[in-house]
Amino acid sequence: MKRLFKLIKGIIVLVLILGVLVAGGAFVVNAYVKEVASPHILTPEAAAELEGVDCILVLGCLVHSDGEPSDMLHDRLQRGVELHKAGAAPKLLMSGDHGQDDYDEVAAMKQFAITEGIASEDIFMDHAGFSTYESIIRARDVFQAKKIIIVTQEYHLYRALYLAQKLGVEAYGVASDYRSYSGQGGREMREILARVKDFAFSYLEPEPTYGGEAIPISGNGDLTNDGKVEFVY
Repeated sequence: MKRLFKLIKGIIVLVLILGVLVAGGAFVVNAYVKEVASPHILTPEAAAELEGVDCILVLGCLVHSDGEPSDMLHDRLQRGVELHKAGAAPKLLMSGDHGQDDYDEVAAMKQFAITEGIASEDIFMDHAGFSTYESIIRARDVFQAKKIIIVTQEYHLYRALYLAQKLGVEAYGVASDYRSYSGQGGREMREILARVKDFAFSYLEPEPTYGGEAIPISGNGDLTNDGKVEFVY
């Protein structure tokens, strides 16, 4: 019985030690990702002064059942439109989840920009931006963007910029935090794990869910319309 007790105690101690090591490693990676990305976060004014930017990449987020963007997505879109109007880049690339017929982030994103006066041909849609990693690697491989401005909330921006830099895309970021968002504490904690995951992905470079033929961002954004949505101009 004493041997069994010692064995169980030893296992518990080992598990605790491993847990501490894993947690410590996660926090080290988290700090490294933020350190690498931080110098590339710019003010809107500084971003508008950049030259040779191919596009402004707006990362997708929740769209409500009535087709309206959530608060976080609304703010990302607002920032992206403002940067486009300021001349930061000639094109907008809306990247989000359109994996189901009844859920379409990118159409809602494009409609927002059109309503704000952006020409439809200047708005590209990435229908398969199912994750931050996939949005970045498809911006590089499908849309052939080499220099981009990424727009999302600041907590998310570190990971997106880190991925872009490691995947060979010259990237700068502008945060879109116009307000406070409910549940942000939980997002911050989950983001630590997401940074660890994408730290690994940046080296492994797994294939995205969908590849596809090249659609150069220098062309006409209407080539990415799927024909199922009629935009209101």
